[in-house]
Amino acid sequence: MGVTCFTQEFATPVAPAKMFKALIVDSHNLIPKLVPQSIKSIEFVEGDGGAGSIKQTNFPEGGHFKYLKHKIDALDTDNFVCKYTLIEGDVLGDKLESVVYEVKFEASGNGGSICKMTSEYHTKGNVELKEEDIKEGKDKAMGMYKVVEGYLLANPDVYA
Repeated sequence: MGVTCFTQEFATPVAPAKMFKALIVDSHNLIPKLVPQSIKSIEFVEGDGGAGSIKQTNFPEGGHFKYLKHKIDALDTDNFVCKYTLIEGDVLGDKLESVVYEVKFEASGNGGSICKMTSEYHTKGNVELKEEDIKEGKDKAMGMYKVVEGYLLANPDVYA
């Protein structure tokens, strides 16, 4: 099994606490409402949202994928850090064993925040991943972050 790491970061005018609550803590409620064409539902199949919980994301009928499951490895609500692992789902395909993510929101000094994301792709056998192999997933994640950012900017009292 090989491990390939990618990091990315982006700036947002939204404060770290609000981004963290919307994208991490309350994502199971908010995301399906904002992007129902992409995500049908998100539910906890184990636990209550803290470390050790397992969250299942269900995709709409007729899409490329049916579902995926994430295990929350660590959740630090004081420092706005979440570490979780993609452990199951057809999105892993025949190349991936799992994907470990760490997402951290830091204050940027202008009232906004910097989101830092690290992804560790654990491949099956001797498979080597290239950045273009995961570009579509990264682009979809960034698209979702931007939708949430737009929602929070348009609704400043939400997650205040």
